[in-house]
Amino acid sequence: MHGSRRQKEARGPPKSTPRPCWPAYASSDVRPTRRAVRLRYRKPSQAPRSRSACGSLSNLSDQGDIRMKTNPVRSSQQVGLGDLLEPQPRQAASPAVESIEEFKTLLLSLQDARGRGEPELVRAQSLPARPARYGELAEPLPRALAHVLDAQGIGRLYSHQAEAIDRARAGKHVVVATGTASGKSLGYHIPVLERLLLEREATALYLFPTKALAQDQLRGLHRFADASRELALALATGTYDGDTPAPARRKLRERGNAILTNPDMLHQGILPYHARWSRFLSNLRFVVVDEVHTYRGIFGSHVANVLRRLRRIARHYGAEPQFLLSSATVRNPQELAEILVGDDVHIVDNDGSPRGPKLFVLWNPRTFGPDSPERRSASVDAERILVALMKRGVQSIVFTKARVVAELIYRYARERLERESRGLADLLSPYRGGYLPEERRAIERRLFDGELRGVISTNALELGIDVGSLDASILVGFPNTIASTWQQAGRSGRKQAPSLAVVVAYEDPVDQYLMRHPSYFFGQSPENAVLDPENPYVLASQLSCAAYELPLREEDEAVFGRRATAIAELLEEEGSFKSLDGLRYWSSAEYPAGKVNLRTISDDTFTILDQTRENAVLGTVDSISAPELLYPEAIYLHEGDTYFVRDLDLKQKIAYVEPRGVDYYTQPVLDTHLKLEETRESKKLGGETIGLGPAAVSWATVAMKKIRFRSLDAIGYHPLDLPRQKLDTVALWIQPGEGTRNQVKIAGMNPREGMSGLRNLLITILPLHVMCDRPDIGGILDSANLGEPTIFIYDRYPGGLGYAERGYAIIGELLSASLRLVEDCPCELGCPSCVGLPVLRPAQQQDPDLYGGWPIPSKAATVALLRRMLGR
Repeated sequence: MHGSRRQKEARGPPKSTPRPCWPAYASSDVRPTRRAVRLRYRKPSQAPRSRSACGSLSNLSDQGDIRMKTNPVRSSQQVGLGDLLEPQPRQAASPAVESIEEFKTLLLSLQDARGRGEPELVRAQSLPARPARYGELAEPLPRALAHVLDAQGIGRLYSHQAEAIDRARAGKHVVVATGTASGKSLGYHIPVLERLLLEREATALYLFPTKALAQDQLRGLHRFADASRELALALATGTYDGDTPAPARRKLRERGNAILTNPDMLHQGILPYHARWSRFLSNLRFVVVDEVHTYRGIFGSHVANVLRRLRRIARHYGAEPQFLLSSATVRNPQELAEILVGDDVHIVDNDGSPRGPKLFVLWNPRTFGPDSPERRSASVDAERILVALMKRGVQSIVFTKARVVAELIYRYARERLERESRGLADLLSPYRGGYLPEERRAIERRLFDGELRGVISTNALELGIDVGSLDASILVGFPNTIASTWQQAGRSGRKQAPSLAVVVAYEDPVDQYLMRHPSYFFGQSPENAVLDPENPYVLASQLSCAAYELPLREEDEAVFGRRATAIAELLEEEGSFKSLDGLRYWSSAEYPAGKVNLRTISDDTFTILDQTRENAVLGTVDSISAPELLYPEAIYLHEGDTYFVRDLDLKQKIAYVEPRGVDYYTQPVLDTHLKLEETRESKKLGGETIGLGPAAVSWATVAMKKIRFRSLDAIGYHPLDLPRQKLDTVALWIQPGEGTRNQVKIAGMNPREGMSGLRNLLITILPLHVMCDRPDIGGILDSANLGEPTIFIYDRYPGGLGYAERGYAIIGELLSASLRLVEDCPCELGCPSCVGLPVLRPAQQQDPDLYGGWPIPSKAATVALLRRMLGR
């Protein structure tokens, strides 16, 4: 739980007339301890009724996660509000680095002394410390909450916390969009706990995107209750998820008043069984939605509909809950919150929290030589920086964009530490999705307790799981969005001490564009978060779930958007719905929510079994990724070890592996086809045709490459025969006119080579304008659909999620950005930092059947094509 830091030296807010919608309270003063400050509290005009029914929950804390405690208030030492809400990790006697200049000196010492090419340290931006700004509540706090703050020596709230609490008290839906570690959670905890103290029957539902975050916040609520006997008696809280034992689930349903869960459990385990939750839902006052910025793409589109289902069920039981949301910095937090909730939301984004000084570094690995466009591995440079920081005593986290990269860096760093500082090798750990839950929790605990000096993670640790106060963040590659970059960088420097963030660039176009234009990154606002609750595939599945819960009325369908009625009619035609007296009923014996996964294209999961350990479970992977990661003879990396894939059973959804010491890893080679179904929209851009419409995409893993560790040399190639996967989606296309193509030909270049380069550029440029990951976008060059060479860019999700639509709307901006990127690249013919290398891919060189007539990219042809298309 991320509370604010020490907030002292305040007097209580001035007396004011209570709001009509809240009970009136007489003001009185609490006698402070010597170090405490004066805080006023509100005393109920009528004492609350006995809590004996809930008090009986006090003995349940050892039977699952439900909690009612009566511990005395701890006041033996004065700590800040952040200390109250967060346990304190073990700290070193003094910081390893005293100033950001020491960080800069350390990084300068790591540059290649041989001086080949430009220096690696491209930009070192100093972000100054920021003092706290405080705010006052319009009305005093209730006695129990004032006592909690008074006992801890806390007298002030940050300005954004006070504003969020006041807006919530006024009955508004509120989203708090402030920086990492700014104490956002206090902005929703105080209104919830205040209502639970004042209204005996009130309930609140907390939603977190992961179970780990829910557990983390539950620990904070427990510590909050430990500070006040009255609050402990009022609070019956626990996590309700797949790990909660059945007896604890029943007790939470019957007696809990603050339940922490995730959207998946709400979708599959609560809403379909709402009759069991009638007590809780009829008294639902608040719904807290944390980490709102994660609800984008397919996940966000589903969750927006799940929240509409929740509001519909709550109304059925006579409740209209308020929504309290928190978000990291994105460009459109208010719009995102309003799409999710389906109602107006007040935004609080004036961050009043303090911040320590931070050095933000852009690091570009050197080229292999003055005439070489190719650069050294970002993974190798990140490993060097990590090891140097660990040796200096700096607790560091490395963020990677892929599982295999996390495992590679862990392997490289561990090997170096075993050679140079053997005692540090055991203080390093990888962390990623695919590990078993108990493995991840153990790593989180070791990091929080200071037992780990370094951790290499995918974006699994980007969210606000409390892992203590880290000193440095190393980002391997630009994390696809500016918002994620700041979120990951913000995982270091969670106190007032100096901190470091380093982005180590890949060769790809976006990374190199940012290295050449660092001011663009530091001056650019975060992207828009994009989601589409009316995606037809999403909406059809969610309407089915809603009809299963309660028959659909005409007004219900309006809640789900303009497409809802048409989709409901289609579901009725196919027999899933039946109409009677103006209501649509779910007519199937199936349980629809059980078949709807909120997070992935596919509901299926593959299990990875180690055959040398009696088929022990090594991890899991989704069914879309399985044929790209676990094909026969692939090398699967887990905790730095290499596992050889012996077999992939597609029917049983099992991959059988065995440990094998090899000096290489593997990469898949994909073959993709696209069929345009129809033209939904089209327009002219000069002489070029721009279109948008539904498309059917199919792809398969047709070969694999073997890549040697560290050197990255391609040492082998092997064809594969795996079934094709299919996807119905939405595509944007660009068809250069005949005149444009002829002008490129007259200049002595092949226009198809320019289109190949432009396709590569668009796949990497679009995520800079739409908040998505590059794997969310696909692209293909094709002549079969429209009879002329055409570039297709498509969403890699069923039905599309709005990325292609957004690209269609801003196509001129995308083409201009593509031209700037390629013209600014210092290479001569083309390189991985712009249009791609002007050679066939290694797999195509070894297997001409994979070439398929696709042209290699040409930088000169791409520039000529873009200039002609843009009229320059």
